[in-house]
Amino acid sequence: MSDWEIYAVKYADRNSRTRRDSFIFDDNHDAPHPMDYFMWVLRQGQKVILVDTGYDASEAETRDRPIRQDPAISLAPLGLQPADIRDVIVTHLHYDHAGGLHLFPNAKLHLQAAEMAYATGPCMCHDTLRMPFTAGHICEAIKRLYSGQVIFHDGDAEIADGVTVHCIGGHSRGLQCVRVRTKAGWMVLASDAAHYYENVFAKKPFPIVVDLQNMLDGFETLERLASEPKLIVPGHDPLVASSFPQAMADHIWRLDQGPDRLDFLGAG
Repeated sequence: MSDWEIYAVKYADRNSRTRRDSFIFDDNHDAPHPMDYFMWVLRQGQKVILVDTGYDASEAETRDRPIRQDPAISLAPLGLQPADIRDVIVTHLHYDHAGGLHLFPNAKLHLQAAEMAYATGPCMCHDTLRMPFTAGHICEAIKRLYSGQVIFHDGDAEIADGVTVHCIGGHSRGLQCVRVRTKAGWMVLASDAAHYYENVFAKKPFPIVVDLQNMLDGFETLERLASEPKLIVPGHDPLVASSFPQAMADHIWRLDQGPDRLDFLGAG
């Protein structure tokens, strides 16, 4: 049983945010609170699995949320071209996680059935719930479905030996985290089940939520799935970049050997 390497690949950031954008309950709402945007690459020998796809320049312009570089180009230091990617775990269908599906045309998508039902169902009649989705991204996922390139999961599932997904919900109906066997132990890529370390460790919910109980229960699930709390990796926290060693380029960090610093354990 070989362990997996994990790389966090940053393609964008947004520094004009405050803490009210990150936490429902917080006493310091006006304090700055930046956000980083990542994809994750899992590698075991010649096997490669991409977790999420980021979003492209067109989406960046539409939402006025610039990217630092195209997500497909950002994989180049790892020796990967978009056509090389055969499996993508889509943690959920929000624009910043599924906005680059079209960039990886050869990939099969691993998606929770609940997420597709949510993104194409009556909940999307509400502007507030529809806001994090983009119709073109959902249409791309449906095109993949009709070309036989979507594998649906319902709850817990094994994607490969040492890689499992677990439905969390909360932030989006079919949000899934990814559990990976590494040299350091079982590492959990939380994606948006915890945008920040503070969400999970201080039990502070993120404001974009469809089911608050599922989000809160999800914090406990993340801690249960990880071998140690330090092996939970949030989806958007800039502390990831300062806690793990850089690898190959200034926008890529190596996660699977564990963090160099543990300052985040006091988050909240």
